[in-house]
Amino acid sequence: MTTPKRRFIEDLADGENLDEVYLVGEKQLRANRQGNLYIQLQLRDRTGSIDARLWNAGETLFRSLHEGDFVQVRGKVQLFQGALQIVLNNLERIGPERVALADFLPHTDKDIGKLQQTLRATLMKAGNPHLRALAECFLMDEAFVRNFSRAPAGIRNHHAYVGGLLEHVVNMLEAADRLLPLYPKVDPDLLLLGVFLHDIGKVRELSYERVFGYTDEGQLVGHLVIGVEMLNEKAQQVSDLTGEPFPRDLLLRLQHMIVSHHGSYEFGSPKLPMTPEAIALHYLDNLDAKVHTFVRDIEEDRNNATSWTPFSQSLQRRLFKGNQLTMTHDP
Repeated sequence: MTTPKRRFIEDLADGENLDEVYLVGEKQLRANRQGNLYIQLQLRDRTGSIDARLWNAGETLFRSLHEGDFVQVRGKVQLFQGALQIVLNNLERIGPERVALADFLPHTDKDIGKLQQTLRATLMKAGNPHLRALAECFLMDEAFVRNFSRAPAGIRNHHAYVGGLLEHVVNMLEAADRLLPLYPKVDPDLLLLGVFLHDIGKVRELSYERVFGYTDEGQLVGHLVIGVEMLNEKAQQVSDLTGEPFPRDLLLRLQHMIVSHHGSYEFGSPKLPMTPEAIALHYLDNLDAKVHTFVRDIEEDRNNATSWTPFSQSLQRRLFKGNQLTMTHDP
């Protein structure tokens, strides 16, 4: 007897009946206009996420569900306000021993080993011996490299999958390498190290073992502060390789790049970019994140009845997918 093929979220279609296992993401207990309670869930697998609703659900069931739980769901897929959702008839928690964990965490489609090689080769090109030694201190730390290669770049906005942080950083390094000849006044070694370091705090800010979320340290401190702390720790180790202390001016410039890379106060930067390398880092980061988000939202929208994606709250716009509709005309 063959095992039925799993219905991944990216394969779901309007109108189909569903009996499948998914991972619980965010959950909310809401009331409709008549005051009846219902549960709204975000269900996930490695191909994406989808909203689901269970009508006439009580608080007891809601409290029994936790982020990271696996649930067997039965219901129907429906198109609602331009996006697919699942209207649930029933859901039941099941143990992790009954699932294949690889089906539930999204993963980069790039080769992790090749990304690591590109990262190392690019950083080892640094002509400044102090910056090259700093990069070596990070790359010799096996636990750091393992976590850096597994961490997502975010939990939902961009590169939100295993290996996403490494992919994001390598993309930025390659973009910087191509653009630097156009800007000879930008210090290439400093920019490349800043690209590598700008999000290192996410290896401790985020949790990514079974479901993506924030650690207590991430919620209370955040990756900018964590990143500066990690930089300071490694900078103290550089003297073991070079025989002299890490230059204070270089350390300040790298610290500044980490804390200013969000670019503006409204997006969480405690400082605005104040050096050529810092402003270049900000725009490289924003470019890679935004282009990735646009492409992802277009590719993941499965509603072929319109040339536009649903409205994105994070982007504050709909995205144009192109004229995909087959137009029919009377002869």
